[in-house]
Amino acid sequence: WLTPDNMHHQWLLLAACFWVIFMFMVASKFITLTFKDPDGYGTKQEPLILTAVTKVEEVHMPEEKHWPEEFQPTGKAFSGNLLRQPLVHMERLELLRNVCRDTALRDLSHTAVSKFVLDRIFVCDKHKILFCQTPKVGNTQWKKVLIVLNGAFSSIEEIPENIVHDHEKNGLPRLSSFSDSEIKKRLNLYFKFFIVRDPFERLISAFKDKFVHNPRFEPWYRHEIAPGIIRKYRKNRTETKGLQFEDFVRYLGDPNHRWLDVQFGDHIIHWVTYVELCAPCEITYSVIGHHETLEDDAPYILKAAGIDHLVSYPTIPPGITVYNRTKVERYFSGISKRDIRRLYARFEGDFKLFGYREPDFLLN
Repeated sequence: WLTPDNMHHQWLLLAACFWVIFMFMVASKFITLTFKDPDGYGTKQEPLILTAVTKVEEVHMPEEKHWPEEFQPTGKAFSGNLLRQPLVHMERLELLRNVCRDTALRDLSHTAVSKFVLDRIFVCDKHKILFCQTPKVGNTQWKKVLIVLNGAFSSIEEIPENIVHDHEKNGLPRLSSFSDSEIKKRLNLYFKFFIVRDPFERLISAFKDKFVHNPRFEPWYRHEIAPGIIRKYRKNRTETKGLQFEDFVRYLGDPNHRWLDVQFGDHIIHWVTYVELCAPCEITYSVIGHHETLEDDAPYILKAAGIDHLVSYPTIPPGITVYNRTKVERYFSGISKRDIRRLYARFEGDFKLFGYREPDFLLN
C-alpha cells in the first residue's frame, strides 16, 4: 500500500509532467505563429523571390533556356538570375546579335573598334560604366549624369551648359585616352550602354539643329560644311537658299560621301551611323536604350548600372520622345524615291540592328 508520503511525491511528479507538457504546447504555438506570420519583416525573403519568378514565367520566358555568355549584361544589378531582366531588353540584345551574324548585312553592321569609336565612349571608372555617345538622341543629359557620377559636380542642376561638351573641364575621360590593356579591361568588365532612335528622324533632328536652328553657336556648319554639300549635290544651281534637306539627303546617300566626311572631320558624328559610332557588333553592350521609350529605359539603365540611388535622369518634357511620323513624311515628301532608297541603303544596318521598320513611304 502507498504511504501518504509516496502519494504526495507521485502527485508532485504528475503535476510537474503536466506543467512541462503545457509549456511545450505554448512554445510550439509561439514558434508556429512566428514563422507563419505573413507580415514579418525578417530577412527571410523566399516568398518575394517566388513572386518575381512567377511574374517572369507569365510572359513565357522559358526557364531552361541558356542565354549565350555574350548576351549577359555586366551591370551590378544583374549578377543573379537573368530571368529578372525585363524581356524587352533581352529581345533587343538578341536581335542585335542575330543581325550581327547575318552575313548579308556584314558591311552595314560591322566596323573596326578604331580611335574614332573609342573617342565616342566616355568612362566613369568610379562606377565602372562606359557610355557611347550617339548624337541627337538625348546624349547631353546622359553626359550630365556621368559628370555627376565622376564627381566634377554634385548635382545635374549645378552643371553649366557650356561645360557639358567641354571635354577639358567636364571631367569625362574618353576610352581612347587609356592604354590598349586598360581599354580591353574596361570593355570586358564595365557596364556599357548607348541610346538609339529611328534613324531617319535622327537625321532630321541633326539637319534642323546644325543647319537651321543653331548655326550662330556653331558657325562652321553653315559657313563651311553647308557650302561643301551644296557645291557637290545641289541639282538646281540657280537656287541661292541655304542648305536644303534634299541636298543633305543626297550627300548622305552618296556611296562616295567619305571624301567630304574627311574634310568635315568629327563634325560628322551627328549624322554617321550607330554602327560607325559605337561598333555594336564588336563591343558587347549591356543595354541599348531607345529614345522612343526613354521614360522607361532611363530608370532601367540607372538601375542596371547600380547607380539609381545616386543620380536621376533629368525630367523628360512630355511628348518629346514620341516618334513623329507626320514630320518624317513631310520632310521626305519632296525627295525622289531614288535618293531616299540610297539613303536607306546606307542606314539599313541601323534599321535592322535596332528593330526599326523600313519607312512606309519607301514601300508604296
